[in-house]
Parts: sequence; structure tokens; C-alpha cells
Amino acid sequence: MERILVSACLMGRPVRFDGQAKTVHDALLATWRAEGRLVPFCPEVEGGLPVPRPPAEIEGGVGGPAVLAGSARILTAEGADVTRHFLAGAQAALAVARSMNLKLAVLKDGSPSCGTLRIHDGTFRGRVTPGSGVTAALLSVHGVRVFSEAHLAEAATYLKELEAVKG
Repeated sequence: MERILVSACLMGRPVRFDGQAKTVHDALLATWRAEGRLVPFCPEVEGGLPVPRPPAEIEGGVGGPAVLAGSARILTAEGADVTRHFLAGAQAALAVARSMNLKLAVLKDGSPSCGTLRIHDGTFRGRVTPGSGVTAALLSVHGVRVFSEAHLAEAATYLKELEAVKG
């Protein structure tokens, strides 16, 4: 049975920067949870950041690949550089994915860690831009297919493809 790495906040865990969850109530997630497929994970907490914590954004909205390359940082609104925590969390997520042979992740879009299609633009004005977060980018580079919570049907299709290959 294929297992799925999933943002802990989507599963109801209050791990977001504001101490809240972003629980997704969806039949697919409920089924996967009942089947024991889900591996909840919060890269920001695993990277050493507290809950609650100041919001953080990738400077310039350039995205996770630029952070991984060392050409961008992740800053709080006050200007504190928290890049190392985000990188450590991404590495921890990759370590879990590798140790469990995970090939699929469902991550919270918009996050500087887990954003799959969009991230905040680095201005702390609530604006978003196309891009991925650090964890999403690192997982993708290492062969883990990443989907947002808004694309669970596509994730389910990929899951079926993975299991069909296993036979």
C-alpha cells in the first residue's frame, strides 16, 4: 500500500504560524486516513520553528528552488532570517519520504514550505505569486509528486497509477 506525506495542518493539527490548523474535510482524505495511508508532517515545526511563530515569506516571491540554490532567503515581517529552519524542515521531510519510500505528497498551498502552485510574494501584503515552497521544491526534485489540497482528485489518479505499477 502506497503511503502519502501530508501537511499536518491539513489533518487538523494546529501547527501553522498562527497556531491554527487548515483542516480539509474531503472524502478522499478521510478514506486515505482510514486506510492508514497518511503520514502527517509539518516541515516548519520539524525544522525547529515554534507554534505560534511570526509569519514568514520567501523574499521577492522567487520560490523554493531559489532558496534551495542559496539565492533567496525566507524572512519574517520583522526581517528575521528563518531560512535555515525551512531548509532543515525540507530535509527532514525528504528524509521521511525516503525512509518510507513515499512517492506522493499532499501539501498546503500558499506556504513558504509546502506551497505547490503559489506562494506569498514576500511583501507581507497578502499577495500571492506562482511558485513553490522549499519543501515542495525539494520533494519534487527528488521524485516525490506534490499536489495541493485543491488537487486531491489528481493525487488520487496518481496514487492509482503507482499502485497499478506495483501490481
